[in-house]
Amino acid sequence: MTPVIGHVGGGTLEPLQLVGITVAAAAYGFRAQTLSAQGRGVPAWRVACFAAGILLIAAGLVTPLAHMGEELLLAHMAQHLLVADIAAGLIVLGLTGPLLQPLLALRAIDRLRVLTHPLVALPLWALNLYIWHLPALYQSALSNEAVHALQHACFIGFGILMWMPLFGPLPKPSWFGIGAKIGYVVGVRFAGTVLGNVFMWANTVFYPDYAAGEAEFGISPLSDQGTAGVIMTAEGGLVTLGVLAWLFLLWAQQDTERQRLVELAQERGVELSDARARRAVAAGQGARLEQRLRQGRA
Repeated sequence: MTPVIGHVGGGTLEPLQLVGITVAAAAYGFRAQTLSAQGRGVPAWRVACFAAGILLIAAGLVTPLAHMGEELLLAHMAQHLLVADIAAGLIVLGLTGPLLQPLLALRAIDRLRVLTHPLVALPLWALNLYIWHLPALYQSALSNEAVHALQHACFIGFGILMWMPLFGPLPKPSWFGIGAKIGYVVGVRFAGTVLGNVFMWANTVFYPDYAAGEAEFGISPLSDQGTAGVIMTAEGGLVTLGVLAWLFLLWAQQDTERQRLVELAQERGVELSDARARRAVAAGQGARLEQRLRQGRA
């Protein structure tokens, strides 16, 4: 056991992979400070989420997990899930409209907003996931630092796009309510589960470049590959349960707020349809509508 533990090694340092998160953290901190000076400070919990996401990405790229990721597929899978799924989601939770305003003021960036549409973000995320797991491209990332940096950048970037329709501050389509969001989450996890099951049940080794590391750790290539599939499927299941629980609580909260607005409108003698109240609540405009109702306006 001792030789195996010793082979885990220390961390790794690939500067090319740290440039992006360093720039993102600096830009976020500067913009958050500017907004705070203007009296529009970013909520502390959002700052904490963004910071946690950046720290998880850094941990995934420089800790012994990154070193093991060069030796074992299961470790590389854990690394990718940490930075591209969990950390990406935390980063999106840390964003607000005012934070993104300077970026969206650029016409070229604003046009990319379409990429956060749920019918665009989900297929792009799934396509990116499957393409990078093609043996030739995946093994190229193992041997080339630039390709490896590109791989991680794509995983993180498309992971952020995938989470934007659920947690992001940009406007969503009117049809993308709680039911559609549940279907979206199921679609995301279905794509990940299919790939995870391919790893679990395949009788062919997809990435022979791990052979030396697997021999050092005393694990067979198929066991390494199968365990990677289990990790992928299990992590996806746990994250899905968490998101579905959040969606259920959100639905209960929105339904309560919708009912309160309808009753307030009736008390004030203002016409307000149930559908109008539901749309306002779903768009996060419930408080504004309530203020208007108390002023006697529709």
